[in-house]
Amino acid sequence: MAEDEIVDVSITADDPAWLAEFTHKLVEDELVACGNVIPGIRSIYRWEGRIHDDAQALVVLHTRASLVSAIIERADAEHPDETPQVLAVPVVDAHPGYRQWVLDSTRG
Repeated sequence: MAEDEIVDVSITADDPAWLAEFTHKLVEDELVACGNVIPGIRSIYRWEGRIHDDAQALVVLHTRASLVSAIIERADAEHPDETPQVLAVPVVDAHPGYRQWVLDSTRG
């Protein structure tokens, strides 16, 4: 991906407070421009042969494509789950001013 492409990265966690603090650190370190924490989602999934139905929180992070690997590394190091859900999806189009703000707010 090109240096100036932006993506949304989603991460889930059981604890919304932990997810908000993690997001705060990512913003401080200029890995993301911002994150929208959405508490109160319900995740239904299979893990280690069992089906789980858990309350979780979700954050949607707005960042550069070039920073996704650093975000994944941080999640691996700090997330309480053994295998955290970290998914990056390309932003196909965006308001030009918002796109530029994401780029200006993150490490280039």
